[in-house]
This record gives sequence, C-alpha cells and structure tokens, in this order.
Amino acid sequence: MPPVSETMQVSGIRCERCVMRLGSTLRRLEGIETANANLMGQVSLTWDDEQVDRETIVDALARAGFHQRS
Repeated sequence: MPPVSETMQVSGIRCERCVMRLGSTLRRLEGIETANANLMGQVSLTWDDEQVDRETIVDALARAGFHQRS
C-alpha cells in the first residue's frame, strides 16, 4: 500500500519552538515517514496507513496542544 500524504492546517503554532515541539510529537509515532511544519500552521505529512492512522495523528497533535483547523 502506498504511503498517505496530506497537508493539514493546525492552530497552536506561534514560534519556532512550537514547530520543534510539533515535530518531536510526530516523530514519536510509528509509521510517520515525513513531517514538515511551518509558522503559518501548515503541517505536511506522509505516513504508512498500516502502522498509524490519521485519527491517531490528529489525537497526538491535540494532546500536544495543536488542533486541526477545518
């Protein structure tokens, strides 16, 4: 199965330290292949859907203080 890619808009990113905290949160998840965030709240992700699902990623972000914007 090919990896899943998505760019999410999240709230809670205010500084470079927030970007680093978000990256650290995502690196702890098994199955994340790439994760890039910027100060505008865009998070580009690629993951293996057999190891981690989108809901788990969104939940991990929320626990770290980042919430997906609609």
